[in-house]
Amino acid sequence: MNIDIEKKVNKELLNELLSNKKGDVSDVIRIYDQLEPVSLDFMKGRWKGYEIETGHSLDGMLVPSGWYGKVFVSPEEVHPLVFFAKNKTQLYAVNPKNLPMDIAVPKNKVLGILMSLARPFVQTKKSGARLRMIEYRGKATATMAYDAKPINDHFVKIDENTVLGLMDKKGDSPNFPYAFVLERDDQTNFNLNF
Repeated sequence: MNIDIEKKVNKELLNELLSNKKGDVSDVIRIYDQLEPVSLDFMKGRWKGYEIETGHSLDGMLVPSGWYGKVFVSPEEVHPLVFFAKNKTQLYAVNPKNLPMDIAVPKNKVLGILMSLARPFVQTKKSGARLRMIEYRGKATATMAYDAKPINDHFVKIDENTVLGLMDKKGDSPNFPYAFVLERDDQTNFNLNF
């Protein structure tokens, strides 16, 4: 990963967060505040994601659930929750409306089994979010607004192919957002089931 960013960014801390995929939430927020905003057009494409564990209640859910990332077709057509099919050669989109966000679920391979079983009920071909320029933490940046959930994912640029995302969910502390990274992945050949 080529980190091509301004000198004001604490590169050592950023590299530590990216390599460890975990860190203190205050460090993640500090890095977010130092990075540049991105445009709606910048976000177009398919993005593979991973979380930055900070102690948030959602930490540990994405990998065992089979989460792949997000797909931004246009500002009006966004697939916010994209998952691997069992064979990992296909991707499918999930309707966020059908996923409870505030229930306790096992954060292990059982979650992946549950997602596979639930696929017929949660899969969708329809868009589940939109992209808008929204101000968050003092800067307007490309933000994914879920259609059916009070959630905004705000993105800032790490480099030309990587963004840091912070989830702003109604009811969560603004000082403790869920953190994740998206890496552009337009070259991998997946069958898209949406």
